[in-house]
Amino acid sequence: MTPTLAFDVYGTLIDTHGVVGKLTELLEDDGKAQAFSQTWRDKQLEYSFRRGLMQNYENFAVVTRDALNYADQFCQTHFTDDQKSELLAVYRTLPAFLDVESGLTELRAAGCRLFAFSNGSADAVETLLQAAGIRDFFDGVVSVDDMRSFKPNPGVYSHFLRQSGATGAQAWLISSNPFDVIGSISAGMNAAWVKRSPTAIFDPWGIEPTAVVSSLTDLKENIIG
Repeated sequence: MTPTLAFDVYGTLIDTHGVVGKLTELLEDDGKAQAFSQTWRDKQLEYSFRRGLMQNYENFAVVTRDALNYADQFCQTHFTDDQKSELLAVYRTLPAFLDVESGLTELRAAGCRLFAFSNGSADAVETLLQAAGIRDFFDGVVSVDDMRSFKPNPGVYSHFLRQSGATGAQAWLISSNPFDVIGSISAGMNAAWVKRSPTAIFDPWGIEPTAVVSSLTDLKENIIG
């Protein structure tokens, strides 16, 4: 069977902390910039979970904006509206991780079908992948926006399978987010956890990844052998 791979975008292909450079420019303090970026990302995920549970959907751009406003208050940075607009503009053109291009090249050469699968809207993901120079690796973009919900709602993984024409047995989710890995396995898919940090912790729920890799360049060996 030809494996069909669903790549999470934010945090797996694309470095969400690529915004730190702009934050450092604004704050003139790298430590504060790092802390702000982490708060922004954590709250972005929390807001997506809460909206999914509440069935009070707004798209990922709104979630990201609301999380930015929270981080601004929490970190007491008092950014102006123009500065917030600059930060959101950077978020639309974040860089890919260094291992992405080589890892995707290997998987394409091995005959895998590759899809970007994201909480972000299709338009936002298309822009992001184009800016990062990796759009041509993918057969398509599948967005949870079509379902008006977010990962790890089981319905969004079923949506991916329908859109890609794959079965759970031949489909893999590739993600650095443990909640996403657990969600996809619970929905009947295989999943590889990209453990980008040696200190990262996988949630101890008794649901283990099908594979664990530290780099996308390790995926081919783990998925195809």
